[in-house]
Amino acid sequence: MALPSQALAGHEGEHIYIQNCAACHGYNGNGGMGVPLSLPDFLATASNDYLFKTIRNGRPGRVMPAFKNLSDDDLDSLINYIRTWSDSIPPKYSNKIIKGDAAHGNTLFQQHCASCHGKKGTGGPGTGVTMSRPRSLPILAPALNNPGFLASASDEMIKRTLIKGRNGTPMVSFLDKGLSEQDIDDIVSFIRSYEAQSGVEIASTETEEEPVVIIVESPYSVEETVNNLKNAVSSMNFRLIRVQNLDSGLTAEAEEDKGQVIVYSCNFNLLDQALKVDPRVGLFLPCRVTVSQHGDKVFVMYTNPKRMRVIFNNSELNEMCTDMKEVYEEMIDEALL
Repeated sequence: MALPSQALAGHEGEHIYIQNCAACHGYNGNGGMGVPLSLPDFLATASNDYLFKTIRNGRPGRVMPAFKNLSDDDLDSLINYIRTWSDSIPPKYSNKIIKGDAAHGNTLFQQHCASCHGKKGTGGPGTGVTMSRPRSLPILAPALNNPGFLASASDEMIKRTLIKGRNGTPMVSFLDKGLSEQDIDDIVSFIRSYEAQSGVEIASTETEEEPVVIIVESPYSVEETVNNLKNAVSSMNFRLIRVQNLDSGLTAEAEEDKGQVIVYSCNFNLLDQALKVDPRVGLFLPCRVTVSQHGDKVFVMYTNPKRMRVIFNNSELNEMCTDMKEVYEEMIDEALL
């Protein structure tokens, strides 16, 4: 029977999990946008130290954020709750460096690992199970060159994962594939060599200095500006979705403020590509441009997609966010010139 303090810790851990983790990893830990955490083979090879460091530091450039706001006690409670999904005893690993032939490990990695983890260890494309992936594939291969992963996973843990594999994922036992233990040591050494590289694109301080909202003054009236935007949308092969007053639905139609207007448009090709990478792009797609009159001046405003890079923590979206900012700029330029 659990002691009262243990029961309280379990309840706290469940609350913390629901608040911070369930949206991505599923309420039962069975995965979603994030990897499944309740897989028995995962919990059998993931140490508490690995889970603690992963939650604390996240995965720079991937979807997993760093939870700096949670206390150490919060993380311990959260890990204890995650452990309730398995009867396995949490493994304990040493920090001993496994010595192998990294060059030979690279050769083996390209033969056996690159098809899932990428030739440079960048992981599978996208963010996990999204609307574009078959549900029969529960996870995408993680990024092994990620500084967050490399700081969290010991050599011994990586080796054990390679030896055992993970049922319920495409990851199989490398011993079953015919590799020797020395071969596996060589692969571990190659993976560890990623620490000396900087191949992960991370939203930088430069991105954080980007304005959240971009505001441009229009030389035209609100009505003229809106019409110009509608024409610019069409000329850029976007589809005009609708034009509505900002307070539409919040007040009687006759009382709506005609000086505050939102123009909605979308390039569905772009939307489809973006959703395959990360469903959260719905935060800024379809495109929304607001035309607002303040006194005798008219302004055009839109949320800066490039600033969204910090929110998403997904390096695959970085270029797309930058491209979207350029699309907005071109659209506004055409409407106001």
